[in-house]
Amino acid sequence: QVQLVESGGGLVQSGGSLRLSCTASGFTFKDYAMSWIRQAPGKELEWVSDIAGDHSATYYADSVKGRFTISRDNVKNTLYLLMNTLEPTDTAVYYCAKRGTLYGSTWMDFGAPRGQGTQVTVSS
Repeated sequence: QVQLVESGGGLVQSGGSLRLSCTASGFTFKDYAMSWIRQAPGKELEWVSDIAGDHSATYYADSVKGRFTISRDNVKNTLYLLMNTLEPTDTAVYYCAKRGTLYGSTWMDFGAPRGQGTQVTVSS
């Protein structure tokens, strides 16, 4: 079955950087777009970024555009999120999620399989 394991979260000061990783198994990784989504305390899940299975396209929420970079390694079956210039409003649990198709999108798929999440806390 689909397994997604996130890592790389932590506590960082405002303006700092973190790189999240997500190791995938149980499906043919290169055939599916992948997403990063997040949930801040007391708020709903929020879509953050997508990348197509073949690297052909990337998409970002306006709130992270220019600061975050999504990438993937289809040999290592791993998804990444490089987060620069972090702000306290980026504090959330970050999840990776598997799309149902090769191509990415910009909408939140609440039913997508996702991992257990990794906590990112940005202090001011």
